[in-house]
Amino acid sequence: MTAPRLNRRLGLETPERVADGSGGYVESWVQLGVLWADVAPRTGRESVASGAPVSAVSYRITVRGAPVGHPERPMPGQRFRDGSRLFHVSAVTEKDHNARYLICFAEEEVVA
Repeated sequence: MTAPRLNRRLGLETPERVADGSGGYVESWVQLGVLWADVAPRTGRESVASGAPVSAVSYRITVRGAPVGHPERPMPGQRFRDGSRLFHVSAVTEKDHNARYLICFAEEEVVA
């Protein structure tokens, strides 16, 4: 197995509910840490949301392995941040049987 080039620094964020003072909550994002990753585009599509064209590109993001439950192991529902770019994680799996690397399937949406 060839080791991936982990040359992109991504922040790993998770959603957190914060009370809004009126009995409800507001969802905000909290950074869990920084991971080095290999980011490879897969496919893209264009759609319309709320009357505006939206470009959606899926990515295969490879990071170092971490055991299940560890804070540095990405999970579906979390996201990666690269500056103003956001990659929403939809699935995570081990790259090999030794789990040295994880593959995260993610999507980035951009309003055109």
